[in-house]
Amino acid sequence: MKFESQLLKGIAPVVVLEILSRGPMYGYELSQAIEQRSSEILTLGKGTLYPLLYNLEAKRLVKGKWETSDSGRKRRYYALTDKGHRQLARQKAELIELTKGLDAVLGGALKLAF
Repeated sequence: MKFESQLLKGIAPVVVLEILSRGPMYGYELSQAIEQRSSEILTLGKGTLYPLLYNLEAKRLVKGKWETSDSGRKRRYYALTDKGHRQLARQKAELIELTKGLDAVLGGALKLAF
């Protein structure tokens, strides 16, 4: 089951920040990494991903930089800023607490799933 819904849009910023915490990526590469890391459960189409990247850049959580690849193609690489690293840590802590709450409501179903 793939998710590109309101639920994913709520967690998409933390997903993008987490993937970028491993190093700079351009949009398509980032999209592919999200799909691969999530076993193809999470997907961000370009209609969702690029506006999200622009928003994260406006908030100074990521920084974009144009680079020319070996093939001569220009790509915009996005990297996490220090502020982005701090935001990611906060959001991960919040998600851990949310998961604990959901697990309690679901009667331990999340523990069984993982």
